[in-house]
Amino acid sequence: MKEIAISEFKAKCLGILEEVRKTRKPIRVTRFGKPVAEVVPPSPEKRDGRRLGCMIGSAQILGDVVGSISDKSEWEATRK
Repeated sequence: MKEIAISEFKAKCLGILEEVRKTRKPIRVTRFGKPVAEVVPPSPEKRDGRRLGCMIGSAQILGDVVGSISDKSEWEATRK
């Protein structure tokens, strides 16, 4: 594991955090040669994994889905 002095960490904090995010390798922060903290990458986000049924309740059926619309006025009436 890479070690870095606390003073250097303070000066380059944002860059070090970005490095940890990109490389996914932790960095140990030391003070007077002794470990103070470890910067570790975040654990991967847990996905729900649910695809089937994820849009339930987001659509609405208006009118007859099986039959055909024979008259244009019926179509206009169901659209409003």
